[in-house]
Amino acid sequence: MGFRRYQSLFAWILTVVLTATVTVAIASPVRAQSWMNLLLQGLQVIQLSNLSDQQEVRLGQQINQQLYQQGEFRPHGDRQLQSYINEIGQRLARASSRPNIPYTFQVVDDRRINAFATMGGFVYVNTGLIAAAENEAELAGVIAHEIAHIAERHAVTRMRDVGLSQGLISAAGMRENNIVQMAMQLGFNLPMSREDELSADAMGLRNLVRAGYAPVGMVSFMEKLQRQSGAAPEFLSSHPLTQNRITSLQRSIPSQYLYQGDGLDPQAYSRRIGRQSSAPTLR
Repeated sequence: MGFRRYQSLFAWILTVVLTATVTVAIASPVRAQSWMNLLLQGLQVIQLSNLSDQQEVRLGQQINQQLYQQGEFRPHGDRQLQSYINEIGQRLARASSRPNIPYTFQVVDDRRINAFATMGGFVYVNTGLIAAAENEAELAGVIAHEIAHIAERHAVTRMRDVGLSQGLISAAGMRENNIVQMAMQLGFNLPMSREDELSADAMGLRNLVRAGYAPVGMVSFMEKLQRQSGAAPEFLSSHPLTQNRITSLQRSIPSQYLYQGDGLDPQAYSRRIGRQSSAPTLR
């Protein structure tokens, strides 16, 4: 059964419940109040197929609160660094294909090389990834990739698909608290699909260029991660093979435009992030 038929069924059920509520109200006001409470609880469900921007942002705020309450993330205390990352993120968000929602960019105190995005415009960047980038264009490439996931609503689509396959979505939809819990579980236990990651690369690259950054930053950061010894960093461990992503990006950028744009000064970047000599870097 498709989502449009689900919505029609829900509308019919709602009509029946409202009719029953009015009928019961005539016979017994007390029972009518109980019926109304059940009805209000039912109205708290959300249809993932046509989630509004406002609903998505509200869910993102709840997910963000849960992440910190449960100790999944620890915010970094350097306000200047937080301001700098927000400056980069907002520049990219304005140039993205979905600039009409509020974006929140947060620095996570974690030396692992990782970045993460949830629905509703929330992007998290680890201090380890910030230190691993050589310049602003490299960092901006990662953030642009995460913004692309939000712009394409990949998290929402993934929850809808998983919810349907596991029978978690009713004719009405899903309750808010269930969506938040599923988002938490999927965000840490189920990677994005290969198609979603390659799509985020392509869209992120376009976003990077529209925002005025040199596109080579996205390519050079992936090449740097690929060259490091040992296992792939967390940022790429569940993503498509790095070389395939690099090759795809290189084919998308005419060689004469690789170095055109901002963000290629490593000294300026080091000053902005307050890089210390002991900070982890990848060469």
